[in-house]
Amino acid sequence: MVDEEREHEGVRVHDRRRIDPETYEVREPAEPAPSPTEAEVADDDAKVAELTDDLRRVHAEYANYRKRVERDRETAREATIGQVLSELLPVLDDVARAREHGELDGAFKSVGEALEGACARLGLEMFGVADEPFDPAVHEALTSETREGLEGPIVASVYQPGYRLAGRILRPARVAVADS
Repeated sequence: MVDEEREHEGVRVHDRRRIDPETYEVREPAEPAPSPTEAEVADDDAKVAELTDDLRRVHAEYANYRKRVERDRETAREATIGQVLSELLPVLDDVARAREHGELDGAFKSVGEALEGACARLGLEMFGVADEPFDPAVHEALTSETREGLEGPIVASVYQPGYRLAGRILRPARVAVADS
């Protein structure tokens, strides 16, 4: 009796082939699959809606993640470029002083111009000229003087130009201020 039970406990194979392999005749299905009830259809529809909502949420989260990573990557890139350009500002000042004194000749001239061009291509902007309105957000006042007939403080002279990158001040312009 134990052997009989073991025979029934094993793997059961259901032959669902439509053609009988011995007679090669088409078999009729034993019994049609039961049609789902309205409750089962409603459960399936609810499950599909739930999974669709989950998929949309995951898709939106991934899109937001991708945008955040791209924004962080761009911020890191700008910060790195800003650090490198900040280190080059003294060199740019030396090139400008050499130009003012007429010592920018020959190979040094081409190197200086190439350096300035590379910095400009990276987005470095120089600012600070005489007679422009004084703005404490971008100018550092080192000296002041009084002039008659001025409507507000202006930059009298520039001791050292300022630099900005992508709207961020790398170094303020160091200036003399004139006011009435």
